[in-house]
Amino acid sequence: MQLLKNIYQVGGDLNGITFDKQDALWNDGNSYIVKTVEGLIMFDCGCGDTLNQIFRNMQYWGLSPKDIKYCLLTHPHYDHAGGAHLLKQKGIPLIAIGETADAVASGDERCCGYLYHKTFTPVTVDQIVKDGESINLSGIEIEVMHLPGHSMGCTAFLFMHEGKKIVISGDVIGTLLSGDFGWGGSIDFDKKIYTESLRKFAKVDTDIMLPGHGMSYFHNPRWRVEQALNSALMLWR
Repeated sequence: MQLLKNIYQVGGDLNGITFDKQDALWNDGNSYIVKTVEGLIMFDCGCGDTLNQIFRNMQYWGLSPKDIKYCLLTHPHYDHAGGAHLLKQKGIPLIAIGETADAVASGDERCCGYLYHKTFTPVTVDQIVKDGESINLSGIEIEVMHLPGHSMGCTAFLFMHEGKKIVISGDVIGTLLSGDFGWGGSIDFDKKIYTESLRKFAKVDTDIMLPGHGMSYFHNPRWRVEQALNSALMLWR
């Protein structure tokens, strides 16, 4: 579905955009496409078993999968990066922070295939980015913000679009349907580090937050981050 001019959510089973299996609402994280004059930028790619659905959703909006120039991964979990090896086969460069790149290269328990009773197919990231770095992709300046805790590779990506600051936040923030935090069963989940990431994120003003599951936040997303921080301080400190 089109969220803004030239920004689309093309995957995500929690709100029915993709579908993996019956009664599973967390198997496929949200995937986003940003359309530029130079091509398409993808953020996360789902579990892999829904990639054809994602491509069909794109084609409905006149977006050709052949025009995907990059895919940025918010973290290594199967529901967000399980399809990365399929994109790699199509020659699409993958971009991620070092912790995510290391996890998907090994395909080990940090990718959480066990949660979905599936095996993560290892894949090599083409470009490793760092916290605080800005990268120019297809004419868009994208800021990298490392926010570990849900996993050690959790990353948010921020950029300007039509005068608004957009953040694609992955699973740093839980959905309103299921608590304040991303799932806590990751092998590398860490409450203390997660709380510090929320403190960092709560200092950032954005206009629109596009999360890893569920619906987007078009009004005061910083309030939602502060709410999650408050919960973390009460529960985990």
